[in-house]
Amino acid sequence: MANVAFIGLGNMGGPMAANLIKAGHKVCVFDLSDAACQVLEAQGAARANSALEAASGVDYVISMLPAGKHVAAVYLGEDGLLANIDSSTVALDCSTIDAATARQVGEAAAELGIGFMDTPVSGGVAAAAAGTLAFMCGGPEAVFPKAKAILEGMGSKIFHAGPAGAGQVAKGCNNMLLAVHMIGTCEALEMGARNGLDPKVLSEIMLASSGRNWSLEVYNPYPDVMSSAPASNDYKPGFMVDLMVKDLGLAAQIAEQSGVDNLMGKLAQSLYEQHQAQGHGPRDFSSILERLHQA
Repeated sequence: MANVAFIGLGNMGGPMAANLIKAGHKVCVFDLSDAACQVLEAQGAARANSALEAASGVDYVISMLPAGKHVAAVYLGEDGLLANIDSSTVALDCSTIDAATARQVGEAAAELGIGFMDTPVSGGVAAAAAGTLAFMCGGPEAVFPKAKAILEGMGSKIFHAGPAGAGQVAKGCNNMLLAVHMIGTCEALEMGARNGLDPKVLSEIMLASSGRNWSLEVYNPYPDVMSSAPASNDYKPGFMVDLMVKDLGLAAQIAEQSGVDNLMGKLAQSLYEQHQAQGHGPRDFSSILERLHQA
């Protein structure tokens, strides 16, 4: 069992930290939200007054923060974690951010002899609560076994994608594809429904055919087809439209920097931005189906 500092207790970070406590680790938490810290305290976590205090003398630092600027602020500079934590501490940033910032933090950690990996996640709030997240890790191969040992308390699929920043690239590729096949699934189901097909029956047909995909099988976007999906619960997230727009923006950066003309990704980004602008940002990303109902 390890001593762990967990920084960032939002919709994803809170359940992730809770699972580490359940796994028997000693967890010290920090977040700007007093209420979020209280929830984890009630589950057995210690509480720190700053990120630096939380990270003092621990085996692992795990962060889950909103954007690259927050990750840079926490880790870099004279007052950042890298300049102040023990060299034996392994730092894992689970945030979804731009690959350039992840590489910058990774390079700074390497210069100081600190094991660091960018470890963004896939699976959403439900998987965070269930402890079944997928982790995409970028960083030194030698650090990966140590990272995996603690990440197994929060996830069931843990991959070493490559060097620093590779985790973020993998996440960008994955979520761009997710957006594309979610939109395609919505269009196919709506086409069938308007022609008299039962969306549930059509889903079964496509699941047994070449159109099978994750959105259709695990996260069906048509109401009342899959009781566990957000679509059957007024599109309560889940994974918010706001977050999908953020991730598609990051994917667009990766594509541009790589010289890839990602036409489908750009179209998906445009459609989700329109959906967001109509006030659907806090709803689940599968609510993109409702765009078709407005046509």
